[in-house]
Amino acid sequence: MIKIVSEPISLSQLKEEAEKVFGEVVKAVVDIKLGVMAINGELHADEEGILLERGSKQADLWGVNLYPDLFGDEDWLEFDSMINLRPSGGNTSRGVDDVKIREKIITIIHKLVISPSK
Repeated sequence: MIKIVSEPISLSQLKEEAEKVFGEVVKAVVDIKLGVMAINGELHADEEGILLERGSKQADLWGVNLYPDLFGDEDWLEFDSMINLRPSGGNTSRGVDDVKIREKIITIIHKLVISPSK
């Protein structure tokens, strides 16, 4: 079941969400304007659809994969989703080509996922 994360969740809660769908990974779509993310869709497109229904703009939505067991390692966050492929918007890969957008995504995820040390 897709969840909208608008308030911080713990890393352990994120791990629980991972176990519900894929085991070790959580698919997420981040709205860089509203500062929220949708998690646990089978496809990033499913999460994107829910956020669009809630008023998000497609240009603000970016798909990532989160690996809770790798938290703290740079590999814990993977920029890889078909929804990111938008040549007309200047993003020509499944990643996120714009460094500023990547930084916004990272900042939002770090606000929404609280590490055990915090």
